[in-house]
Amino acid sequence: MLNKPSGVITAVSDKESKTVMDCFPQDIRPGLFPVGRLDRDTEGLLIITDDGDFAFRMLRPEFGITKRYFLRAFGKISEEKIKKLAEGGRLYGNEKEAKPAFLSDIILGTVERDAEYLLEEYRAHCIKNPKGETFSAVITVTEGKRHEVKLLLKSIGCRVFYLKRIAMGSFVLDPVLGPGEYREFTPKEAKLAEEYRKIFIEL
Repeated sequence: MLNKPSGVITAVSDKESKTVMDCFPQDIRPGLFPVGRLDRDTEGLLIITDDGDFAFRMLRPEFGITKRYFLRAFGKISEEKIKKLAEGGRLYGNEKEAKPAFLSDIILGTVERDAEYLLEEYRAHCIKNPKGETFSAVITVTEGKRHEVKLLLKSIGCRVFYLKRIAMGSFVLDPVLGPGEYREFTPKEAKLAEEYRKIFIEL
């Protein structure tokens, strides 16, 4: 279990950029790979494994493994927009259909209040409108399309500026782990991983 930091890419290796595997000692990296991917600027739960069957079952959309993210976004949220996400539909900017997504734990905010979460390159521009509306929320999805959460929020007229994955299926990010820190699965989590493999092998 790795708490992926912002600024690194989800890959086994890259000639130009730091990857999530650089969070690990060189001697334990052979054979390991990340389960799925998180964008460079996205933080949070990333499972690292050498088990291809487990990874396959965690990622394939037909198995419906939920993924939960904590987000902060610019824009105004409403019941109508929440309902639109829950109904599913096209992702912003392309023809791909998205399965229903569910928002919860919504807290309204302002640009000024959320300034510390803004990326450095556009902080100065955004802070010109300190009273601009923002909100934080938890979003639950069952797919893993590229930039899915960001495109879902764009489809309702909002823009994500901070994103952190907090859970994948029954695996929950350990709050003790700081960005870039990792630990082995607990015995309970290892057993859970084995249960995922067995359940889906029978399908």
